[in-house]
Amino acid sequence: MKQLTKAEEDIMKILWDLHEGSVVQILEELPEPKPAYNTVSTIVRILEDKGFVNYRKEGRIHIYIPIVQKTEYSNQSITKLIDGYFQGSFKSMVSFFMKKNDISIAEMEDALKEINQEEE
Repeated sequence: MKQLTKAEEDIMKILWDLHEGSVVQILEELPEPKPAYNTVSTIVRILEDKGFVNYRKEGRIHIYIPIVQKTEYSNQSITKLIDGYFQGSFKSMVSFFMKKNDISIAEMEDALKEINQEEE
């Protein structure tokens, strides 16, 4: 799966939330200062070329639909992060974030309890 730029990822986040949308609908969801319509349209076409979105026509309007799921992209991104910065070690990544964010053992245990509860 190809990596997305920041702008492409921002558009995908909106499409994931909307489930589908036109360029105008995407533009409405973007924060100020809003980019030009043509800029958003170009980014959406790049996403289509990369295989992240498809579209259907409704009259003269294209409605864009994500074909890569958010969880699929997130998993790939996290794997790339772990492989690229932590030599493939999830343990090293968790240790790094615990130290960097000053997370206590008790907070980590609470997080593990939440994960276990969600799995059940």
